[in-house]
Amino acid sequence: MFEQLNDVERRFDEVTQKMSDPQVAQDIEALKKLGQERRRLEVVVELYRTYKQLRDDLAGARELLESDDDEMIQMAKAEVKELEPKLAEAQEALELALLPRDPLDEKDIVLEIRAGTGGDEAALFAGELFEMYQRYAQTRGWSVEIMSASPGAVGGFKEVFATIEGDDVYSSLKWEGGTHRVQRVPATESQGRIHTSAVTVAVMPEAEEIDVKIDPNDLRIDVMRAGGHGGQSVNTTDSAVRIVHLPTNLIVVCQDEKSQHKNKAKAMKVLMARLYDLERNKALEAQGAQRRSMVGSGDRSEKIRTYNFPQDRCTDHRINLTMHNLPKIMAGDLDPLVTALRTRDQAEKLKQNA
Repeated sequence: MFEQLNDVERRFDEVTQKMSDPQVAQDIEALKKLGQERRRLEVVVELYRTYKQLRDDLAGARELLESDDDEMIQMAKAEVKELEPKLAEAQEALELALLPRDPLDEKDIVLEIRAGTGGDEAALFAGELFEMYQRYAQTRGWSVEIMSASPGAVGGFKEVFATIEGDDVYSSLKWEGGTHRVQRVPATESQGRIHTSAVTVAVMPEAEEIDVKIDPNDLRIDVMRAGGHGGQSVNTTDSAVRIVHLPTNLIVVCQDEKSQHKNKAKAMKVLMARLYDLERNKALEAQGAQRRSMVGSGDRSEKIRTYNFPQDRCTDHRINLTMHNLPKIMAGDLDPLVTALRTRDQAEKLKQNA
């Protein structure tokens, strides 16, 4: 482990030096990649340097135990007692940091939210979930852009696709894929009865051309007049774009932009992410039992969380975690959930590597 850590430390210093090179500073893309690598390495390097300092301090304290001075020995014993657990914690943190990293963790994502069972109430909750992720993204300094949306009859969304871009987006939101169930009294319910509705969420790593190869002959691209909200220009120009991927019959429609070119670019981005997600799921299925971790597979069919408004609780079924203060969670305070899911996943990986 320590040979690996020394290599990490050397690479960190090398990347830091490269970033200060004036020639590299002029290459925005290269600088961005180096910056991402440096941030990833910095976490491990800081933990390693803390570990080394604690190890050296503990070694020094143990040497003092051989002293002839009783007072010095007592001080050394107290220091050893304090440093030993700290060193053990630092080593555990290092082992976690060295776990194999998901190569997709740094990717931006395409977020898909669809209203499921529950009609208008499901569409309303789909809208609230989307707002929850928007607010969480805002706290993390990420940017959110709607790619395609189909509004519900009384508000919310029948479905919405959006990109979320920033540092380690997939790393934080990959746990959100699955079925989200809501239990509450709908605004339209006159008898005060609690209804249960469902919304499905898919978190797809944004695909690049190197990830997905699309044969242009496999696409049918239709241009049509946009419908719905958006002002007069939406309905007077043929700006909406529908792309059908013939081999899979995946369909993506984008009409939010007034420009046909922009709508086509957005639709292709969503299509690439969906195809990439499809291929990844096939590969995971082929791995059989390895597919599922303790926090689930991310399948849309899997019920992952229940939001019970009358009882003011949110339960994540994968890790049996129940939290209260639903308004705070719906306002975008997802860090406690993300941290708990990540911790359980890391614990499982440590067991597998033991």
